[in-house]
Amino acid sequence: MTILLSSAILDDLHKHAESHYPDEGAGMVLGDGELETRRATRLLHRTNNFELESRRRRYSIDPKEFLEAEREAEELGLDIIGIFHSHPDHPARPSDFDLEWAMPWYSYIITSVSRGKAVESRAWRLSDDRSSFIEEALVEVRSGSPEEVR
Repeated sequence: MTILLSSAILDDLHKHAESHYPDEGAGMVLGDGELETRRATRLLHRTNNFELESRRRRYSIDPKEFLEAEREAEELGLDIIGIFHSHPDHPARPSDFDLEWAMPWYSYIITSVSRGKAVESRAWRLSDDRSSFIEEALVEVRSGSPEEVR
């Protein structure tokens, strides 16, 4: 399983994560592709609606904003292929909270932000039985030469 994204998309993702530090930032990943290889073509930044005192370790996207994202994706001829969020001062791997709320058909891109600076992004997909996450290759496409992100 692979997610392809441009340097510009990755930069946008990192800037969004850094701008929300020390809280988690979140949004949707639009794109296309099948289950094995997906291409991320656009990010939709969303507001973290989790309770103020818990935003450093949790995120929540308002259902209305989710519906708006689905409409925008449809208008663009794209799909919501994933969700992105940041982990302030924590590794770019899913938490127990992430496991509890994830859906198996989305890719989850998690960016670790250390002291306000994005340091690593990794992609994950929930297993069909919902028991764990499986890491996906996150591949940055730079001028025609793909390179795995870390």
